[in-house]
Amino acid sequence: MKLAIIGAGWAGLAAAVEATATGHQVTVLEASHRIGGRARALPGKLPDGTPVMLDNGQHILIGAYVQTLRLMQLVGVKVDTAMLHLPLTLLFPDGGGLQFPDWPTPLDALAGIATARGWSLGDKWSLLRCASRWQRLGFKCDASTSVTHLCQDLSPRVLIELIEPLCVAALNTPAEQASAQVFLQILNDALFGLRGSSRLLLPRVDLSELFPNAAARWLARQGSRLQLGARVESLAAQGPKWRVGGESFDAVLLATAASDSIRLLEHSIGQAAPANAGAMSRWVQVCRGLQFDAISTVYAWSPDAALTHPMLALHSSAAAPAQFVFDRGQLGAPKGLLAFVVSASRGERATLQAQVLLQAQQQLGLKLQAVQTVVEKRATFACTPGLVRPDQLIAPGLLACGDYCAGAYPATLEGAVRSAVTAVKAAVPEGYDDPA
Repeated sequence: MKLAIIGAGWAGLAAAVEATATGHQVTVLEASHRIGGRARALPGKLPDGTPVMLDNGQHILIGAYVQTLRLMQLVGVKVDTAMLHLPLTLLFPDGGGLQFPDWPTPLDALAGIATARGWSLGDKWSLLRCASRWQRLGFKCDASTSVTHLCQDLSPRVLIELIEPLCVAALNTPAEQASAQVFLQILNDALFGLRGSSRLLLPRVDLSELFPNAAARWLARQGSRLQLGARVESLAAQGPKWRVGGESFDAVLLATAASDSIRLLEHSIGQAAPANAGAMSRWVQVCRGLQFDAISTVYAWSPDAALTHPMLALHSSAAAPAQFVFDRGQLGAPKGLLAFVVSASRGERATLQAQVLLQAQQQLGLKLQAVQTVVEKRATFACTPGLVRPDQLIAPGLLACGDYCAGAYPATLEGAVRSAVTAVKAAVPEGYDDPA
């Protein structure tokens, strides 16, 4: 089949790799002159003038991200060296929290809970009791349940030191507002999946090199087309095919941000046949129901700054907004560079940056200089209970892929990649036989 993929973020590039690998002819159209979307590298400079590559958001992966890891390996990324592999660790600067040993699942989780620092027997028992109940129920719950309600029988310490940071890291949504069903899906995959599913994978290279650049090089070697600066203004169906920019395709995959997909479809509805126009309008209406949150990353530096671990959880509040800090000096960047992550961030950039620098001084004992604060205003959809996400199928031969589309995962890299893989499969009619 001849496929057009609009957008060269992680979802679009994953779709292009998957489609090319399965024998289809692929053209990727990207409006900007950069690839990678919301997970790409940015050039920066330290206060002493040293150039440094930053990211437009600090990301982590876990071992359960099987589709992302599969496609990385396919395009030639050496995942063992490109990322630091660690057992699941959620430690705080004061030494509290838990750390899994490198054991098979679920023994690693049981051992991590049993040896959690600063937890009483009551804390540990409350978590084991709830986890056992979730497993018996098949990690399913009512769609209207929040993470806070799901975890109401846990001790306050477990809520503060495990559930809340894990929830905001995985779903980018505070526990009281987050979908318990999506949270349980992540727990099931991470804690009861294949060995290594719970492991943290911290990038040692910038996000552009972690997948987008490698994918683009691989696509070029396979003969697929990647066109930058190619903005698509509208789509038009021609019988069973779709016309994009004067060229005809068997199917089109929208791999743009939700707002861009809405805008493109609204420009196209007037030219569509009634059946397609109705389907496109309904999809737009569902997509408009999504709410989006910002994620901010505050990069700060001091020549001798170093953490005890590559990643630490932080005690967060309205005045101390960062939930995690990463020692980029332990991850391939210049020594002393730290990245503070503020999920579901609010307020002005300057205020947020000042609050994080004060938080670093109070919780880490470090006096840091600001390097750059990156605010992705629509970084993630709010993963709330009972949320209706738009289907991937918009109209025959027209599909969407992205972390916001209907699926089991929240707004993560794996969510984007899984959506891309399923969209490619759905774009190919059952029983399709390549004439070649």
